[in-house]
Amino acid sequence: MTGEEHASLLLRQSVRYCVKSEANVPERYRRSREVLPALLEEFKLLGDSKPGAKTLDDRALEELARTIFEAKEPADAARTAASALGDGLAPEQLGEALSVAANQLILRDRGRTEREVQSGKPLGSVHGDSIGVHACDSANAWRHLARAAGPRNRSACLVLGAFQVALDRTNRGGEFLDWKPYPLEEHLAKVSAKEPAELARELDGAIREQDQARAAAIVHRSGELGHEAETMLSVLRRYAVSQDGALHAEKYFGTVTEEIAANRPAFRTRQLVGLARVTASEYGRTAPGSTRRGGYSRADSAEPQRTQRAQRERARRRLSVSLAVPQSSRTLSRSPQVAQKSGMHKDGKGHRV
Repeated sequence: MTGEEHASLLLRQSVRYCVKSEANVPERYRRSREVLPALLEEFKLLGDSKPGAKTLDDRALEELARTIFEAKEPADAARTAASALGDGLAPEQLGEALSVAANQLILRDRGRTEREVQSGKPLGSVHGDSIGVHACDSANAWRHLARAAGPRNRSACLVLGAFQVALDRTNRGGEFLDWKPYPLEEHLAKVSAKEPAELARELDGAIREQDQARAAAIVHRSGELGHEAETMLSVLRRYAVSQDGALHAEKYFGTVTEEIAANRPAFRTRQLVGLARVTASEYGRTAPGSTRRGGYSRADSAEPQRTQRAQRERARRRLSVSLAVPQSSRTLSRSPQVAQKSGMHKDGKGHRV
């Protein structure tokens, strides 16, 4: 949607936001700045050596994920990650463990309490900026950054990813170590359907009834029977684009589809179960733009469209001027020409972004 011509502008906004936020960084986040460099040095992850190639079987990977998830302190989870990399574990394997660990925060969440209720986020809901949704999106982002980074920053991303998962579990409250992951046995006992089409219909009904437990159980049963994930995704996709989701519906759907593609079969169904919960939770609040096509309603004529495009272009130019970087901060910005030469507009594979 943005295109290369707007990338530098958007990057400056992000840099300014981060610099401004430096004045009010909470202590719980400052701690990572002490932990990370010490661990990178201790486990010899500061060099430019090739990444490890060690792989784990399903049981060992789940045990690694559990160790990160159950860490007493975020620093302990970070140490576990750094130690694994130091022992030669392939970065993608550690990234998968982060994904599995973060997914538990969706599966185990008991939903918003009375003091956490907000407009569009009722009692018991798990969509929007819930602990689990944020944790899964964060783990997904750290994995992408690690794939695009060089050796040292790749290790830093994954160590920070482990730190973040443990922080998410401990920082916002909840007895996640005691709560059991969805679906519970009593939820599964109520699912009798076996055929893909029947399960898809029942999932659609559970979503419309905002029944998180039943939606999770139906998707779990589908995976248990070995059905293709796309059967369930085809139902969930409709609601990802039609429901508001408190600004997170489409983003979290993207996270789950990427994690299903990246993770091994043993852990894919769990991602779908989490998405089913969130989808049932967010149902009933239609996304503002879901009834429009191509950004304009049928009543819009060609002339208003041209006027709107011209207005957006003028606004973009004004914003570009207002965000001009002062001379004292020039090192935080690069011109589009310099950025292009340095690869700032390319992803880790050299593709334009």
